[in-house]
Amino acid sequence: MAKVDMGYDSTCTLTIDGRAFRGTALLEHKELLFRGDVRLVIPLNGIDEARAEGDSLVILFGGRSAAFAIGADAAGKWARRITSPPSRADKLGVKAGMRIALVGMEDEALVEDIGAKGALLETSARSKGLDMIFFAANAPRDLSRLGTIAGRLEAAGAIWLIRAKGRGAPISERDSMAAGKQAGLVDVKVVSYSDTHSAEKYVIPVARRPARRRPPADRSR
Repeated sequence: MAKVDMGYDSTCTLTIDGRAFRGTALLEHKELLFRGDVRLVIPLNGIDEARAEGDSLVILFGGRSAAFAIGADAAGKWARRITSPPSRADKLGVKAGMRIALVGMEDEALVEDIGAKGALLETSARSKGLDMIFFAANAPRDLSRLGTIAGRLEAAGAIWLIRAKGRGAPISERDSMAAGKQAGLVDVKVVSYSDTHSAEKYVIPVARRPARRRPPADRSR
């Protein structure tokens, strides 16, 4: 099953309003949560300050202060993620030099992100050897295209299948995974693409990737 990128989690003690509670803190895309002896939900856009203080992540929000004792290393990491969250392109693994294509979708913001990262957007439907393909599946019949689309990837490339999420969506996670398996792919990750859509990452299994050729030995010596 794909690994869901939901943020970070840590069993810890929360200190708030002069009281301490045991439970689990979770840093997700839009919220910082605490579940345990008390439940706390802090929208990230409502946080006034996030900083590491000793072994605690200290959050100031709505005139209140909450300290999550998650350890010094984690506190610094979480604070940086809250104050400087990764862009969508970062979450999707877009990097400089990649050759990327969009199939069945138009997303100007994504195109801008790809360019900003120094990646190349391939517009020809015949382009192959691609590092990444974003594929919008809007109806179950679209899933039958996965195998053909995978043929455009380089061996270690990836397909991000973009589909609507939530109850009543035309394509379920089960449908998507079954189609990926039928196409000879494996699902490795799921992230939130937008408020309405998920992105599921499919790759060619390592065992099926062609072996890299070693450079010929230097016989000039």
